[in-house]
Amino acid sequence: QSWPQYDAAKAAEDSVTLVIQVNGKVRDHVQVPVDVDEATAKRLALESESVIRMLEGREPKRVIFIAGRGTIEPKVNIVG
Repeated sequence: QSWPQYDAAKAAEDSVTLVIQVNGKVRDHVQVPVDVDEATAKRLALESESVIRMLEGREPKRVIFIAGRGTIEPKVNIVG
């Protein structure tokens, strides 16, 4: 019996962890698809319970999206 062949499609991840930060400190993690776009990531971050609690009803000054590459997971940093 021969060894099984490597199939990259079967080894690929379906989802990754989106790291949500407020003022540079990690406040939450959300599972998102690997190909998450910037608008979706920002929306999910702003809807997070911990972000709502940290902002205390204020509008964020800036929302920064950092796309994931390779082994680096995507991040959203909310500057309040």
